[in-house]
This record gives sequence, structure tokens and C-alpha cells, in this order.
Amino acid sequence: MSQAVPTPERMNEAREVIARITDAYSERIVGQDRLRTSLLVALIAGGHVLLESVPGLAKTTAASTLADTIDGSFKRIQCTPDLLPSDITGTQVYDAQTGTFRTVLGPVHANVVLLDEINRSSAKAQSAMLEAMQERQTTIGGEVHELPDPFMVIATQNPIEQEGTYELPEAQMDRFLLKEIVQYPSPQEELEVLARLDSGVLAPGRHASKVASLEEVRMLQDVAASIYVSPEVRNYIVGLAYVTRNPAQYIGEERARLIKYGASPRASIAFLRASRAFALLNGRDHVVPDDVSSLRHIVLRHRVLLTYEAEAEGVRSEDIVDAVFGAVPTP
Repeated sequence: MSQAVPTPERMNEAREVIARITDAYSERIVGQDRLRTSLLVALIAGGHVLLESVPGLAKTTAASTLADTIDGSFKRIQCTPDLLPSDITGTQVYDAQTGTFRTVLGPVHANVVLLDEINRSSAKAQSAMLEAMQERQTTIGGEVHELPDPFMVIATQNPIEQEGTYELPEAQMDRFLLKEIVQYPSPQEELEVLARLDSGVLAPGRHASKVASLEEVRMLQDVAASIYVSPEVRNYIVGLAYVTRNPAQYIGEERARLIKYGASPRASIAFLRASRAFALLNGRDHVVPDDVSSLRHIVLRHRVLLTYEAEAEGVRSEDIVDAVFGAVPTP
């Protein structure tokens, strides 16, 4: 059975919406092209993003700006060791006037949720996010509450300060469609930030233009879901995941010993969803192998887990991912 692809009209409509969101986003965020791409891919694919960087690189501004451009609700949760699950999902409050309990929904009930410094929250608080991220719902007092649609979690973690932090378990990491490492801006970009600050564009109370509706975001997600992925590209994706689990005969014993765990089937699913969104961002109604290759680091860097020996030798997960891609023939 052949897969239906988006009509030219739908593709043109999607391109126009993407252009509007990109332009409005870029009015407030200087540079950071990789970050913008990761956020848009996750939004269109209906996934979540883990951002890693030192403080001060506009992660909060990027998240709130994205929410503004799509006219969506935005909530920020500052993660701390004493954060309770009810602080995230919500709780039941006793109403003395009526003698009954009423449900107060927590900040996770928003279209875009920023979990700031997620690794500072306890395992119990982190687990409260699992249901929200995976099931798109929360359970409060035995009642199930659906989350808004679209729903996207942007979590941040600081790789430098490790005191008082709780390492994210593999099951939680795997729930993130992508992991992006945010880099410092170039001197020219930093000068542009100062210029925009003087012009008032980055004033605290100023928001990005609302240029797309939530209905249009859902349209983008529908179009992306029908982007054509050939059998050859699907085999390529599965082959890449397979090599991460059986690396010795493909990338050599020396590198293979540095891999603690390979990527789960969720990595293949992530490649499928993300490559469709990436193809749509590039105006195509089909996925090409370069789409998969372009996404290799943000899809696999948190799924291919390395040993302590790798860390001691200064080997990064990106280095191993590159070796895996070099070992699998491109269709």
C-alpha cells in the first residue's frame, strides 16, 4: 500500500506558516540557528527537547518566544530539590464554602512548558513528568486531565554545576525526542544582542508577535505525519540503531568498548518523526538520507550512553555517533 503524501496546496500552506513562525522567532532570538531548528522540529514532530548549556544563553527567552509566536500558553517551572509532583501536575484544594474539593491544575497544563534545571528536581518530581510527557495527561485525585494540544516540554540542565543535582534516569532521557547543546554566540551575534537590547526589542515585558494559531500548528503536525519516507530510508534508520547495539563488528572493538548502552527502538521512532519534520522545514514532501544524518547528534547523543572510560579518554557520544554513521552505507 502506497503512502499518501501532502498535496502541493498543503505543502504551500505549511511553508507559509513555518516562514511566519521563523521570522517572528528570529526578531527576538539572535543567531542560535541550531536551537531554533531543534525547537521547530520538536514542535512539528510533537516531541520534547532537552537543552544543555551554561546559564545565560537565552533558553528561557527562546521557549517563551516560541510559545508567543504560536499564540500558545507558556509556563515555567523552576526545578528545585523540594519540588513536589503536585507543584507540577496540580492538586485538589478544599473549598470551605461548598464543603467540597476542587481541582487546581498545575503549570504543566500549558502548550509550552519550560522545566528549568530539570536535574535539580528529585526522582519523584521527575517521574511526575513522565506521565505528562508520554501519556499527554495528568492524574489528580484519581481524575485524569488531558493536557493541551499541542503540548511541548523544553527542559534545561546545566552541565557545570553538579552539586545538589539528580542525574536523569535513562527512561526519562529517552522521553525527549531531541537533545540540543546550546553554544555561546559569536562576537557579532553578541553585539547584535546588545543592539536589540538598546532598541527595546528584548525588553522584559515585550513579547514576540503572535503569527500562527494552535490550529495551524496542528496542521503542521498533520502534514509532517504524512511526509513520505521510503523503504530505503527506513532501513537506513533501523540499521543505524542496530549498529549502536552491536558496534564491535562495525566500528571496531576499540570504540565499541566505550559504548555502555546502544539506542532503543525509540531512537528509530525519533528519527522517523524528526526527519519528517526536518524535511517539512526544508520545504520537501519526502525524507532524504541527509535529513537523518543532519539530525544524528540531537537524536542519538542522549541515547547512546558511554562508559566511564570514554569520559576519562575525552570521547564524546557525538564521536561515537559519527563513527556509527560512517559504518552504515548511505542509501
